[in-house]
Amino acid sequence: MSMDKVEQRNVVIIGGGIIGCSISYYLSRHPSYSTSTTNITVLEASANGVAQGASGKAGGLIAKWAIHHVKLAEEHNGAERWGWRFVGCGSWEGEGEALGESGSGVGKGGKRKSLEKTLGFEATTAQESRKDKGLPDDLTWVKEELTTSYSPMSGPDGTAQVHPYLFTTSMLDLAKEKGVQLVKGTAISVEQVDRHVTGVTYRDRSDSSRIKILPATHVVLSAGAWSPSIIPSLPIAATRAHSVTIHPKAGVTISPYVLFTEISLPHSLSASPEIYARPDNEVYVCGPGDDSILPGNVDDVEIDLAACQSIINQVSSISQELREGEIDKRQACFLPVVRTGGGPIIGEADKIVKGLYIATGHTCWGICNAPGTAKVITELIMGRNRSGSLTKLAPSRFL
Repeated sequence: MSMDKVEQRNVVIIGGGIIGCSISYYLSRHPSYSTSTTNITVLEASANGVAQGASGKAGGLIAKWAIHHVKLAEEHNGAERWGWRFVGCGSWEGEGEALGESGSGVGKGGKRKSLEKTLGFEATTAQESRKDKGLPDDLTWVKEELTTSYSPMSGPDGTAQVHPYLFTTSMLDLAKEKGVQLVKGTAISVEQVDRHVTGVTYRDRSDSSRIKILPATHVVLSAGAWSPSIIPSLPIAATRAHSVTIHPKAGVTISPYVLFTEISLPHSLSASPEIYARPDNEVYVCGPGDDSILPGNVDDVEIDLAACQSIINQVSSISQELREGEIDKRQACFLPVVRTGGGPIIGEADKIVKGLYIATGHTCWGICNAPGTAKVITELIMGRNRSGSLTKLAPSRFL
């Protein structure tokens, strides 16, 4: 066989979230990757750069089965670079003190939707207890007298965390070290000739009147909730979720736990905020999802301040440390959900056009599954043994 002809690849990744940036990283680390034969471009619609949507505003919980995260953290000093560490994770139930109007945490104009983040975790019997409630000895930032029960959802070293924004931006930075390029622009369409992709048409972010084309032999659609803007037949719905970040007062240390709460509030109300303690003593808290309308661009996501205040009131009702802390961010994002159930959607959409790959619909599990998704998409594009079967996730099942 002649060795003279080398396949030239122009890979365009639509969407600079955790999926797209992770794909750019794994492509740039593939054994057959070379800047002389492979051009990789990440096309991001936000004027503010990558990780502006759910990838930058998530909690960052990593389940024990996300083994690729462990490898990445070891190779690139994830503890320092993106806040990697093992954490306690459990279900907390109890009463909330009356602190004014708690609200539901659902954004205005939307109906409540479950984010189903506890799927894949199972409550286990506490090995050590503090009194009869099961509270770990070092979980001191929720009030013991308000606690009904605490049940761990994993054993020691069973759950970990990353800071999603830092992880996503680090993936791209590491990819750029190998020659990957970032282009700011809004994708309009995937171009094709004879049912094979030839490029991506996009609107230049710096000049909206300029329409450009990025040549492509392979296109990866990983635009999250915005993916149907390119492939309208994709059964992807958008779920909005609000969150806040809190910094406790100086001298107050928040032990490393992620809590899925069930708070009984006055007036027969209840709330289920999720609380994530981070390494820099920042605390991230998120509320339920809602079905608000998706805007045209991630930079135009509306934040309902009342929904954020409800989340703040809810966690303040069980924690003096969080009640007295300083609110740093009030934010909202949209998660991509497969409308027909199942998902995510991962693989080549060759029924539409050869060379088009889809990687979206991860809901709240995008943080966990980004490296695994990136690895299999990379193998589809670059060749080599596949890491796992994609039969149940194949685009042909959804399109």
